[in-house]
Amino acid sequence: MDAQKVDMFIMTNGKYFESYEVAELRDQLLYADESKWAVIQTLQFKDPTTSLIVSLVAGSFGVDRFIIGDTGLGIGKLLTCGGLGVWAIIDWFKIMGATREKNMMQLQEALSYK
Repeated sequence: MDAQKVDMFIMTNGKYFESYEVAELRDQLLYADESKWAVIQTLQFKDPTTSLIVSLVAGSFGVDRFIIGDTGLGIGKLLTCGGLGVWAIIDWFKIMGATREKNMMQLQEALSYK
């Protein structure tokens, strides 16, 4: 792909990924097939900051996990009231990383799609 398009994508969407993954992501995008660019640009990434806010407000009910697509963990948090509050507090520190991880998985899936 064109380096200018890739750099613009990274500048626009860099906050959705872990900082240590951005260089590798750039390389993958540069060597990706041009036909995948349309699919990549249509991806909707979850905002880690929004996930943190939702976790602070409704994390005890598992809403944060439902939002990022971890349905099983969301049900577990819902049934245990956030692990009696302990699990909810732990997620305050982990939810942003989990959101970025899900975003990376979504992009990797789009890159490997044939």
